[in-house]
Amino acid sequence: MGTLEIPDARLYYEVRGQGPLVVLVGAPMDAAPFAGLADLLATDHTVLTTDPRGIHRSPLADPDQDSTPQMRADDLSRLIAHLDAGPAVVLGSSGGAVSALALVQAHPEQVHTVIAHEPPLLELLEDPAYHRAQIDDIIATHLSGDVGGAWVKFLAHANIIMPEPGDLVGDFIPTEPSPQEIADANYQNAHMLRPTTRWVPDVEALRGSRSRVLIGLGEDSGGQICERTSKTLAAELGIEPTMFPGGHIGFAEDPARFVLRFREVLAQG
Repeated sequence: MGTLEIPDARLYYEVRGQGPLVVLVGAPMDAAPFAGLADLLATDHTVLTTDPRGIHRSPLADPDQDSTPQMRADDLSRLIAHLDAGPAVVLGSSGGAVSALALVQAHPEQVHTVIAHEPPLLELLEDPAYHRAQIDDIIATHLSGDVGGAWVKFLAHANIIMPEPGDLVGDFIPTEPSPQEIADANYQNAHMLRPTTRWVPDVEALRGSRSRVLIGLGEDSGGQICERTSKTLAAELGIEPTMFPGGHIGFAEDPARFVLRFREVLAQG
């Protein structure tokens, strides 16, 4: 475990193992849900995980500063350079997939392979104005104090099967959220969700990148909005999605199964 001081933040990171560098990154997800996968990969890789800026153990000098994919990409670049490692294999999940794409656009020399697993790039879909309005409504609902209502709207927009109302607590909302969990959720809604979902990739740059660019998709994500965004981006890149077991966070739900496919994908490169 370590921290890297940069001009506007202190970045928390964890390093496991020894060997070629693999970076596992989410947004707003912090390092903890990647621990199982990281442990399995650390037998023959150096594995870097991190809390994204503004979340949990990566505080900002200005807590009201937005977190853009470009900023998070710069953070990842600084961490890779700090470790004096790379080029890296980077697996980004959800908002972390957007960070990973921004990283490979800005710093292709630091990335051997990027796997952008289900990036929520809503601007690529038909009628992006509709999706912007939906995200704005989710954010406003959360920041008004209606956390449950915001989750209901978020899941409906994502086309994720709605749980029973009582199941939101525990499954999506912590039963007794800590001050840090409350702060992280507020930061995600106020400063991370909008810049992440409105980011537009440079398709030509990704197509021509020296890095291997893959778009990951969970086998159980059929019908969800991130299936649509993933397939749309893959089509624009002229590739097929790379399928992985599980759903949006299959790596956290069953890391032992996920790592087998991950290793298979790396061997193909």
